[in-house]
Parts: sequence; structure tokens; C-alpha cells
Amino acid sequence: MNAEEYERMYRLEDTYWWFVGRHHLAIDLLDRAFGGRRDLRILDIGCGTGAMSELLAAWGEVVSADCSPLALAFSRRRGLVRVCAADAMHLPFRDESFDAVVALDIIEHLPDDAVAAREIRRVLRPGGRLVATVPACPSLWSAHDVALMHQRRYVGSQVRRLMDAGGLRVRRLTHATTLLFPLAWVTRVLARRSGSLHARLVPLSGPANRLLVGVMAAENALLRRCDLPFGLSVCCVAERV
Repeated sequence: MNAEEYERMYRLEDTYWWFVGRHHLAIDLLDRAFGGRRDLRILDIGCGTGAMSELLAAWGEVVSADCSPLALAFSRRRGLVRVCAADAMHLPFRDESFDAVVALDIIEHLPDDAVAAREIRRVLRPGGRLVATVPACPSLWSAHDVALMHQRRYVGSQVRRLMDAGGLRVRRLTHATTLLFPLAWVTRVLARRSGSLHARLVPLSGPANRLLVGVMAAENALLRRCDLPFGLSVCCVAERV
């Protein structure tokens, strides 16, 4: 992303429906995985402008990592001090350094996701957990994915095999952003036909954004009770074995 898009992300990350829903889902998964512990050492891979790291601080000490100097600059602007330039396939941390790793919509960008899975396992302590999300449904591949520099979209079985091969035992695997799947499917089909390469946050009015925040909150409440069979994302909680 360019500086202008990072600036927009920085301004919107605390309120825009996509970020709010994704962040609350990750927090729910982390909290349930660790039984409410608040003494964790957490690595936030692909921290972006730092909103997720800021929320994670309530659960312990957070290290915010990203390969983009612009992202790290915005994270520092947010007040984060433990920031680190890092490639997820070559993490600059000692073995068994973290209780938890959070990787939201980052693994799909990597040329070799299997190497990244092994690296995540290496830096996790025994019993440590990974909370990850990746885009789902390869049939939704569009110019949007190209513009975002995605390498792939996943099905659930691919994520499970990836974790298994990396030495991580899947504790939970579910889809998410399910309630909005029909709308997204139509949008992606139209984008594919138009050949648009835009990868920008779509401006929304306040009422529209609040409505979508409510939809995501309802879905997150549902995810506390059950797994969902399809959606725009695959969510995974995996444990170092």
C-alpha cells in the first residue's frame, strides 16, 4: 500500500466495520484459547497501522511486526513502542519467545506459507497458540486479490494441512464473514468483469458503517457458539505441539 492508503487505514482502523469485526473476532478467539489470561507475550505479525496491537495490549506484552516501514511508522504514531521490521518467513526472534502469535490476513501474501507456519511454530512456546485469518473461497479470486498482492485464497482443508505440516495442531477451524458472503460474491463478480484493480477501503456513511459493525458483532456472537461452514475468511486457532 502507498502512504495515502496507510493514512486512511490509520484513520479508519478503529471504526471501519471490516477492521472492527475482524479485531473483535481475534480477541474472542485469543481470550477463549487462553482462558482469559492477561500475562501473555504476543507477536502481532503484519500489524499494519497498529490498532490490533493496541487492543492486544490488554492481554499482555505485544511485539508489533511488519515488513513495511510505512506500517511501522504509523504504529509508532499510535504510541506503540515494541515495533519490529520482520518478514513472516524469517522471523528475527529466538525460539520459544511468545505465548501467542496473531496473524490476521497476512499468510496469503507470502510466497511460501509453509515456511511461515514453521517459523511461527519455532517462536511459539510449547502450548502456545496461533490465531490466524486468511481469505477463503478460491472461486472468489478477482482483481481485488491481485491488487492486494495475494498469493492465494484458501479452503479450510488447505489451512488444516498447512498447520499440520508446520507442526501446529488445529484447535479450531471455522469460516467467518459469512452473513455478508452473498453481497461480497456479487461485488467480486462485478469487479472481475470490470477488470478493476482497486484495493481501497470503500467509503461508507455513518449509518451504513454502523449497520455493518452490527452485522459483524452478531456473527461474532454466533461464532462463540458454533463454527460456520462458509464465508469470506477462514479462521484458525492452532497450538504448538
